[in-house]
Amino acid sequence: MRIIQSFLALLALLAVTALASTARVADADFNGNWDIQVHAQPADFAQFTTTAAWWLGITGAGTPDMKIQFVGSPDGSLDDITIAKIQNGVLRFTWIPRSRPGVTPNPNDRAEYEVKYVHGHLQGTMTSPQITLTFTGYHSPEIDEHDDGSWVEGKPIQLFDEKDLKGWTGVNSSKAEGWSVEDGLLKCSGHADDLRTVAKYWNFELHAEYNIGERSNSGIGLRGRYEVQIVSDYGRPPGMHGTGALYTRILPSVNAGKPPGEWQTYDIRLVGREVTTVLNGQTLYKKGVIDGLTGIAIDPFEGRPGPIELQGDHGGVEFRNLVLIPLTQHKAR
Repeated sequence: MRIIQSFLALLALLAVTALASTARVADADFNGNWDIQVHAQPADFAQFTTTAAWWLGITGAGTPDMKIQFVGSPDGSLDDITIAKIQNGVLRFTWIPRSRPGVTPNPNDRAEYEVKYVHGHLQGTMTSPQITLTFTGYHSPEIDEHDDGSWVEGKPIQLFDEKDLKGWTGVNSSKAEGWSVEDGLLKCSGHADDLRTVAKYWNFELHAEYNIGERSNSGIGLRGRYEVQIVSDYGRPPGMHGTGALYTRILPSVNAGKPPGEWQTYDIRLVGREVTTVLNGQTLYKKGVIDGLTGIAIDPFEGRPGPIELQGDHGGVEFRNLVLIPLTQHKAR
């Protein structure tokens, strides 16, 4: 009898061990970089601080060393998540607002996230005092293209004809509220809808000139996913939220911005995930690698072409001379 009892106890222990192992494997399924599509109506995006695409980076799931980074509602920064756990196959984490220069956190912005791994995707819900949203996460694609000298310039495309908004539309509404064309300039009144091109692009060089006022903030979204920051921070040290940054992703080597009210010039080159940015003739970073989406993102599918986006929801700004040169790869015969 004792032998039978011992054998049964051993079987039970093996079963528990197998279940624990299975749980660890299931938890590990959360690991990776995830591009997130938010399921919401335009009115939700207009009323609350949110965008149509988020990003989630997870390592160490299923171990005590799990680390989570998040880009999404309600702030849009790249944040380290410190409150998180996986239990019974469900990842739960909490986003808490934090202070940064010029921004006072609002405790009411606290948000709770519940995420499940379902057939290779993430299915989740965000709940905050203001809104509840659902979302789907997709593994970020590998983009094996590099700025290696094999890319050839195509015919320049004038994105703005200095006459009207032809070729552009609002992100949340086709009306593009808050944007106008005056004296050959593309103007934003501030606290407006973001603007995007109707056409979509992949690899390119972009020339853009802008004029920003005091205490204003804007940005240029590359493929509708990666923001090169525009902000009135003349004379301040370079920062991840400052002029020229690939917002929260790549730190510029210098703040090359001019005082508010002066025209400034961006020249930006994007190949795959590699970006080179020159502001007012000064190189800020060369072939910097973009790890994932930034807060401006409206299109989560990183492996596809996307629009050029101009941020209008923060402050007044003017643009002119918006020219895009497509890049195609020259392949040796």
